[in-house]
Amino acid sequence: YAKHFKTGQPVPRELVEKIKKSRSFDQGYKTTEYLAAALLDMAWHDLAADSPLQDVNVFEPAALKRLQIALETVPPRYHTSYFAHIWGGGYAAGYYAYLWSEVLDDDAYYWFKEHGGMTRANGQRFREMVLSRGGTEDAAALYRAFRGRDPIVEPLLQERGLAPAKPAPAKPPERK
Repeated sequence: YAKHFKTGQPVPRELVEKIKKSRSFDQGYKTTEYLAAALLDMAWHDLAADSPLQDVNVFEPAALKRLQIALETVPPRYHTSYFAHIWGGGYAAGYYAYLWSEVLDDDAYYWFKEHGGMTRANGQRFREMVLSRGGTEDAAALYRAFRGRDPIVEPLLQERGLAPAKPAPAKPPERK
């Protein structure tokens, strides 16, 4: 469907591959800065309500060091003093949810890849086991029943170009 508007020629395969490959550019940095911000959010919210007032300039670097993500070359996406998500708007210790959503998204997508792709039957299974049941059962239990296991991070890492892609199975495994 991607054709030149004047000539009608398809986009050259080499250009398509180059565009796909560019998606992984800088993902190590982006993932690390995001993870640092999410962990910093959780560190603040791990403090007991009656904890003494913290000095931001002491707490933040200490927390990042304790969490083993204190990297001078890759600072958190947001520092405490302007990390509006965690101080207002209902995110309280929930900034990690964006990244967790990507873990679920990529892991579920890989189920489709492992079972023959985006077929009507696979979509129907996902609809019946997850989408149509939203809010009626524990979300983790619904996902586990659909996927057959807990979510794993490897598909996210593969999609971001941070881990080698595994070859697709030759034929979809049998479902019971």
